[in-house]
Amino acid sequence: MDIATIIGIIAAFGLMLMAILQGGGIGMFIDVASILIVFGGTAGVALVNFPLQDVLRAVNVVKKAFLVKETDTNQLLEQLMDFANKARKEGILSLQSSIDTIEDEFLIKALQMAVDGQEPEDLKGMLNTEIDYIQHRHGLGVNIFQSLGGISPAMGMVGTLIGLVQMLQNMSDPSSIGPAMAVALLTTFYGAVLANVLFLPIAGKLKTRSGTELLQKTIIVEGMGSILSGENPRVMEQKLHAFIAPQLRESVFNK
Repeated sequence: MDIATIIGIIAAFGLMLMAILQGGGIGMFIDVASILIVFGGTAGVALVNFPLQDVLRAVNVVKKAFLVKETDTNQLLEQLMDFANKARKEGILSLQSSIDTIEDEFLIKALQMAVDGQEPEDLKGMLNTEIDYIQHRHGLGVNIFQSLGGISPAMGMVGTLIGLVQMLQNMSDPSSIGPAMAVALLTTFYGAVLANVLFLPIAGKLKTRSGTELLQKTIIVEGMGSILSGENPRVMEQKLHAFIAPQLRESVFNK
């Protein structure tokens, strides 16, 4: 579980709730018409903008912002170095016994291809193609939430205009001004909260997760290519270290 995401959302909503309660009751910030305009309108426009299947898939992707099992890049590199040393000493077929100990499906596929005798360039080509499609799928989820981050404030503005029109048409009735003004202001509030506390931050977190995952998959591709080529493990490590920030690099030969 990503504690940072949970803490961030709780802190954001918690501070807003504190400010609301200090100025009065929470009831004044609840308006059914505003909720229908912003929440319903945002969902409707999203379905116009994207296919239903993509929207449902994006909703399922949200869990990656909250529930994720991160793999340390240095640990992945160390694992690849172990495979390289084992293949160098016992042959590439010896890696077959390591497949059952791995949870990463992409790494399992790469190892199986290596054991099956794929040429280094063929292996890298097929795995890079899979990375391209993974990047496309991840990008679609990010784009949907970025679009929602733009749609919800726009629907809030639509609600504001509706409220202002209702208010201006009933200026002679003081009792109607309050409800109309509530719709005008609360729709803007709801749209801003949805965009800036949920949709855009989730899009940013998904983009970060995708970048980390794609980087690690690229390291796997380069590492398996080096193993199949029989490259010296020290040279292989130096090559893979290029993907890691200098201050974060850990050499297996210095342990």
